[in-house]
Amino acid sequence: QLQLVESGGGSVQPGGSLRLSCVASGFSLENYAINWFHQAPGKEPEGNSCISTGDGSTFYVDSVKGRFTVSRDNAKNTVYLQMNILRPEDSGVYSCAAFRNYYCAGNPTFRGQGTQVTVSS
Repeated sequence: QLQLVESGGGSVQPGGSLRLSCVASGFSLENYAINWFHQAPGKEPEGNSCISTGDGSTFYVDSVKGRFTVSRDNAKNTVYLQMNILRPEDSGVYSCAAFRNYYCAGNPTFRGQGTQVTVSS
């Protein structure tokens, strides 16, 4: 079955850290750019951290720059999102999406169901 499965979500206090994983089944993530999406309650999903194919260039939206790091391990067919200095506004569902391009543009070919992140004191 061709799918993406996320894990690693949970509840943390402000300032804490989490590492999310996005594992592919049935296809090689190496051939896809991967974007992490954040969906806050009542809002549409927004991409915030993209890693390209090939050279693995990374791209972030301003709100997560310096706090989030996206990386890939092709041997494990997995992409990670390391989230540090978490804020309450980072709460929501995080999902990964795979794009059959160098960059995270256009419509994704695959998308996972997501994992919940809650940042609260």
